[in-house]
Amino acid sequence: MPIKIFTDSGSDIPKHIQAQYGIEVIPLPVLFSDGPLPQESSIEDFYYKLKTFDKLPTTSSPNPSQFLEAYKRAEPGSDLLVICMSANVSSTYQSAIIARDMLLDEGFDGKIEVLDSKTFSGGLSLIVSTAAKWSESCTSLEELTTKLQQLIDDTRAYFTLETLENIIKGGRLNRLAGGVASVLNIKLLLRINEEGTIEVVEKTRGFRKAVNSLIAKLDEKQHDYENAAIAIVHSNNEKLALEVKERILEKHPFHEVYLSCMGPVMGTHAGEGGIGFAF
Repeated sequence: MPIKIFTDSGSDIPKHIQAQYGIEVIPLPVLFSDGPLPQESSIEDFYYKLKTFDKLPTTSSPNPSQFLEAYKRAEPGSDLLVICMSANVSSTYQSAIIARDMLLDEGFDGKIEVLDSKTFSGGLSLIVSTAAKWSESCTSLEELTTKLQQLIDDTRAYFTLETLENIIKGGRLNRLAGGVASVLNIKLLLRINEEGTIEVVEKTRGFRKAVNSLIAKLDEKQHDYENAAIAIVHSNNEKLALEVKERILEKHPFHEVYLSCMGPVMGTHAGEGGIGFAF
């Protein structure tokens, strides 16, 4: 039985992977002071507005009806797999769960699983892209889900930001600590921990040193390069992302690299210039 995969726009999944596997991405609304960001807006349009508007846009979770409508668009006879960003940073997962229950109440006779990825952006991109690839060889939704639960537990995600302004304003980082770091030009190496929230793991003076520390994190884990993948994400800084990709592959020849730009949801909190990866 075919497996239809859904995720949310906090995944920053590469467009070609989304198209290749028919992954449906449920958008999270992004609201600027002049109104909602249109869904058809380009990445360039979003980052231009982010720079020119004084007030940070807000993001919110999709309502359950958006998920329910998406589930119903799946090809008849398909099992459904939904992989959401961390439930500890967004209520998107809860919306997907509510919609699942609504679908089952309406008599859906297939199988549906909703997973909390305990990560977002690059981490979620890696998990969803891998799920899509595995779905072509797994014999059942149960088998795929079991493999993904292990992948979720094993995935590590790190990032560093050019500016801390947005992540502080968005409430994802302590205002006092972040403010002091900004004044002293201290850059933070951040990770998404086991609970799916952000924590500081290292402080450096200057962005370049932070990028070096970021890349060094790859040395802390053994990699099965013939099968392993890495997801690299950037916030409107493709030049840096390609440089980081080249540096990584010189030492760590991952079989696959999923490279993408953070969309409006993650870009709102990261601000321009950031870089991160998950493996």
